[in-house]
Amino acid sequence: MQTDSSFTFVLFGGTGDLSMRKILPALFEAHRAGGMLADSGKIVAVARHATNRGEYIQWVNEHVKPHVSKNGVDETAWASFLERIEFVNIDLGKAEDFVHLRDAIQDLPGIRVFYLATGPSLFVPICHALASVGLNENSRIVLEKPLGYDLKSSNAINDAVGEIFAEEQIYRIDHYLGKEPVQNLLALRFGNALFEPLWRREWVESIQITIAEELGVEARGDFYDNTGALRDMVQNHLLQLLSIVAMEPPHSMDSDSVRDEKLRVLRALKPIDPRDIGKVAVRGQYHSGVIRGTSVPAYATEPGVKHESATETFVALKVEIENWRWAGVPFFLRTGKRLADRVAEIVVNFRAVPHSALGASALRAGANRLVIRLQPNETIRLYCLAKQPGEGMNLASVHLDLAFDQFFREGQMEAYQRLLLDVINGRLALFVRRDEQEAAWRWVEPILNEWKASNKPPKPYASGTWGPAASSAMLAQHGTYWLEEEN
Repeated sequence: MQTDSSFTFVLFGGTGDLSMRKILPALFEAHRAGGMLADSGKIVAVARHATNRGEYIQWVNEHVKPHVSKNGVDETAWASFLERIEFVNIDLGKAEDFVHLRDAIQDLPGIRVFYLATGPSLFVPICHALASVGLNENSRIVLEKPLGYDLKSSNAINDAVGEIFAEEQIYRIDHYLGKEPVQNLLALRFGNALFEPLWRREWVESIQITIAEELGVEARGDFYDNTGALRDMVQNHLLQLLSIVAMEPPHSMDSDSVRDEKLRVLRALKPIDPRDIGKVAVRGQYHSGVIRGTSVPAYATEPGVKHESATETFVALKVEIENWRWAGVPFFLRTGKRLADRVAEIVVNFRAVPHSALGASALRAGANRLVIRLQPNETIRLYCLAKQPGEGMNLASVHLDLAFDQFFREGQMEAYQRLLLDVINGRLALFVRRDEQEAAWRWVEPILNEWKASNKPPKPYASGTWGPAASSAMLAQHGTYWLEEEN
């Protein structure tokens, strides 16, 4: 991915956790690789927790450097990366301070990218302040989630930002869309004739999408207790992954062609009747338990969490898509904190053979499945049955492993690195369009409203397990189970 595109990358929240762990390390990896970032490109950090460039560079050395390059830091590349970095100290709450930002970047070359790695309450004030000094013209703006608390607040932010930036200037980031296996899912589906005939209701029994975390809310109790798993993970990450799995083939990979097909899936999601939410939606909250030999506390005792909080830390859903390709195929979505393992994966369970002359094992659920693992190790595996060596016709599960690191010499690109390069180069396909976001909120809101109205507490589950038993019972009603033994 070579580029000659010059750029000025302005990073709001330059001393925040996201900048420290993801954004600056991703920009360094692109810089270190050579040719991905134009030599003239500049990074301008905006923050209040440093007073000058020297202090900020010291902060970068102390806090960012430990997060870059798993195999050690190339000191020469690191030194040249630091030369790209400039610093501006302004108060984001004071529009008049943005004159200093304008003066600092007005002579810097290339397209201007404004990355808002801040809380969503600052999105609109920052955009208005940028417009007040003319910095919204010929620029791009990147918005991190969460973009709103519900459909109304999301529309309010989008309306306000949309008055200042055109839709083609707005990059709503979802880092799961930048992961290598998600890109390979598109290649697998649309670059090969092998899977397309099978990718439909006649041959697919069910699909699972899981994003599980071992961590709790950590130091984010105040934020998380007002958000919950449905808003934090389902409305964006999980529904975006679902739309990519289920979308029709686009006529090309340009940004609107891809996003048009994703939107059709989101609009085809079967609305959930409030009377049925108890059957198709499970919410839970972690209690104390043990993870990898260490005792961990209950959610209710985490710092920043309200006493007797009813916020969910786990969600499992049964989703249906009302179109010809997927009618009748259940999509099971699951996400949670303090679960038994850290894993993100998509599991496509194919239907069993209609009649088996080889015994009952050929008829069991999940005999044929495709597993796309997004984290921690990114792989794609196709599971099927084969004869065990020896007498008789005894079948056992085997798999074909698409080991990309063995086929390709170059290392896999991290999600943020790919997405930041796409912003710099003006590629919108992997970013969420406003109408996609609205469709996702419309589908999610009835669940949120019913949970709020019911006053029923989330189901408890012990930390270090796979969530409430009701989650497994929901799949058992459809003759299937969560894929956990492979994790």
